[in-house]
Amino acid sequence: MTETPAEVATPDSEPVLGPVGQEIVFENDRVRVWHIRLEPGERQPLHRHDHPYLVVAVQGAKNLVQTVDGVRIDADEPTGGVVYRDPGAVHMLTNVGDTTYLARLVELK
Repeated sequence: MTETPAEVATPDSEPVLGPVGQEIVFENDRVRVWHIRLEPGERQPLHRHDHPYLVVAVQGAKNLVQTVDGVRIDADEPTGGVVYRDPGAVHMLTNVGDTTYLARLVELK
């Protein structure tokens, strides 16, 4: 797994947050759509969701969500599954399974 700037932040400093996904594939005044791809063992950097959002698993995987305060949440996402989440969460996502994870994350502005 690659080390991200947020992981090297000191306890007294604010963590450096990364983007929500790897690439914005569509955006207008109402939505922003991110492409997310995580190979087995790969981690999405610590990031914050400023908008409510939907995650559509194009290719599912077994993921782990780790919040900024240390909470760990199993997040199995089956292919074709859709979840809604409220804004405000600061976390990172790790693919802990053995399949590639592909998703579209749709932020509602």
